[in-house]
Amino acid sequence: MKIRYDSEADILLLLFSDEPPVDAVEEGGGVVISYAENGDPVSLEFLSASARRLILPDEVSVPIQKMRLSAKEGGTHI
Repeated sequence: MKIRYDSEADILLLLFSDEPPVDAVEEGGGVVISYAENGDPVSLEFLSASARRLILPDEVSVPIQKMRLSAKEGGTHI
């Protein structure tokens, strides 16, 4: 996954795949999901990202919390 921020457009973009999008759906709240030809999501855009405090314009990185599942839950470390 890649994360990009366009400060001029104030858009936070999460890229899940390098597949070209063929369709996009704007959800409520300024969220746009783009889909590949096979129907899989390829990107997720958050419009007005800094206004929604998803990212600070002066920040150059976005923290991603690491998830950890315990062995009792039958999961593995992520």
